[in-house]
Amino acid sequence: MSVRKGTYVLFVTFGSDTNITVGALGPHLFKAGTYCYVGSAMAGLDQRLKRHLAHDKKLKWHIDYLTTVCDSSEAWISYPDPIPECELAERAEALGGIPEMDRFGCSDCRCRTHLFRVDASAMADTVSQLHLARYRFVSLQDKP
Repeated sequence: MSVRKGTYVLFVTFGSDTNITVGALGPHLFKAGTYCYVGSAMAGLDQRLKRHLAHDKKLKWHIDYLTTVCDSSEAWISYPDPIPECELAERAEALGGIPEMDRFGCSDCRCRTHLFRVDASAMADTVSQLHLARYRFVSLQDKP
């Protein structure tokens, strides 16, 4: 059985302003609201998103610093024909995402950031116009 591969968007919400030190990127004040993080999982979409959506985990990626303390998070996937990660980030910004923290989630590319602050309209447009599907865990046993 093969693993699902794809790109994704995580919407992470904070109910109040939250100061977070994001690894080597340093401290940052995340204002109350929703943030859109863009990522890829070409070695296992389900494993990556299951990890991202968990609150308790070892801090490894920039997004872990947010998902361990956020009030809520949800994942949407670009699958089975994924939009490439950097293009997905560009399009999320074009649909109203405001770049939040330089170099967040993009230490291996030339993008400014893969993290954007979004309002309800930008969030809805990102999901609908990019044809994202709400993430649902699929185990290898569930696949035909």
